Amino acid sequence: MRFTPRSPSHSDSEYCPLFGTDGIRGRVGQYPITPEACLQIAWVAGSVVRKNGGRNVLIGKDTRVSGYMLESVLEAGFIASGLDVSLLGVMPTPAVAFLTKSMKADLGVAISASHNPFQDNGFKFFDYAGMKLSDETESHIEKLMQSQLETENADALGKATRPGYASRRYVDFCKQSVNGTLDVKGLRIVLDCAHGATYAIAPVVFSELGAEVLSIGASPDGRNINLECGTTDTRGLIKEVVERRADLGIAFDGDGDRIAMVDASGRLLDGDHILYCLAKAGQRANRDFGGVVGTVMTNNGLEIALKKLGVPFVRADVGDRHVQSKMTELGWRLGGESSGHIMCHENTTTGDGIISALQVLASCQANDWSLSDIVEDLTLHPQVLVNVDVDNSSKVAVCEAIDGAIAAINPAIRDRLRIVIRPSGTEPVVRVMVEGEDPQLVDEIAYQCAHAIGDPR
Repeated sequence: MRFTPRSPSHSDSEYCPLFGTDGIRGRVGQYPITPEACLQIAWVAGSVVRKNGGRNVLIGKDTRVSGYMLESVLEAGFIASGLDVSLLGVMPTPAVAFLTKSMKADLGVAISASHNPFQDNGFKFFDYAGMKLSDETESHIEKLMQSQLETENADALGKATRPGYASRRYVDFCKQSVNGTLDVKGLRIVLDCAHGATYAIAPVVFSELGAEVLSIGASPDGRNINLECGTTDTRGLIKEVVERRADLGIAFDGDGDRIAMVDASGRLLDGDHILYCLAKAGQRANRDFGGVVGTVMTNNGLEIALKKLGVPFVRADVGDRHVQSKMTELGWRLGGESSGHIMCHENTTTGDGIISALQVLASCQANDWSLSDIVEDLTLHPQVLVNVDVDNSSKVAVCEAIDGAIAAINPAIRDRLRIVIRPSGTEPVVRVMVEGEDPQLVDEIAYQCAHAIGDPR
């Protein structure tokens, strides 16, 4: 049987390549997040796996209502290509990466749009080792998208199963990552699960380790994922930590690969604080982690603090796959983003919110630190991030136009700032980041640049 997929429009192919900075992502019902395109994606990816001798794929998803549709479409496409499918149900993205490796699958797919609203969805792919696909593999899949879908003969079709032990295996993995090095008995911890993929698993991990767990953002309805909760909106977590007199709070994003943390007084720790904590603890323990990889968005205060510790630091492009690539290139084992995407290659192959939180708590316990100590020990420069909604087709033109706004800034002022303007690889927005020592000036210039693009959020 043959099926010819709908070809994307010229504007789609020119401005919306299939893969962005973190897999495939878009608005549900628009290319490439349509049943037709996703069927083709699964068949193409499955065919590539089969040609390389593979036979098995795992599929997990977050809590978005569209996940039911996309799970079914992917299942059909992979089975048509001859792959056996293991359906994991709701599962954090890093759990899919771990299970792909531990269950000896040839491919893992997490159906998620991470921190985006429920109207969006997408796919993150992992190879047999639990690593994000290489640029070459993604490019190969993109080139094959115009191929005609050919269903295998009935005797070569794949089949689908639902393994019942996957969640338990991942919970045990998380706990074992701090086995013998972390005691949270008696700690009161608030977990904000963003109504996302960690809502059932994260509370089990921390409860079984002995903590008193208070969960919020743990009632997904398919449409409330990331809505005024999780890493993108920590106001609710801060309020709960203070009002419930908790020892700390942990926020996850919709698919569980990012975190933010809150100390007992309600002060927020972002990804830069977490990287600093893990680097400082690793240095004290004489662990050879090499250095720290950040991004162009990483606060300059972290770079200065790491330099004082004698810890090497380099910046990569935004996106955990770029951070991971640089880590692999340098042989370093710690990296991440200010957004809370932390990669601890001593423990995992990808960003994992639960593992990152456990490592921070273990580091604090080993050094008799509190989360408050970390906040006070790292001085971050004032930084403002403004998002401006744009059409995908106008991102490039917008970024060219902003050059004029930057050039118009007094050079004496401009030299005191770090300005980064870039189109998002995961949302139809342009991100404007301005950093400097004067918070009023930073805020003023950030919005000046943003208004040159359009109306900031």
